[in-house]
Amino acid sequence: MINRTFEPGFRIELHQKDLGLDLGNSRQVGVPLPNTATVQELFDACSARGGNVWDHSALVRALELLASHEIGAKA
Repeated sequence: MINRTFEPGFRIELHQKDLGLDLGNSRQVGVPLPNTATVQELFDACSARGGNVWDHSALVRALELLASHEIGAKA
């Protein structure tokens, strides 16, 4: 993340698929997964910026946008 290397290892779009299945199943059995839902939203934010094929470590980009701060950036 600090080196800004986001080449695909495991793509965000694959995580989105898996987390979507998890959230769908959890709804069916009535088990809330709030942290999983939050991560899915952050992945969605990356996808909205063209990040479907980024590595999952690029999730930091969504967090950086929320914080208005880039990790590793000089102050």
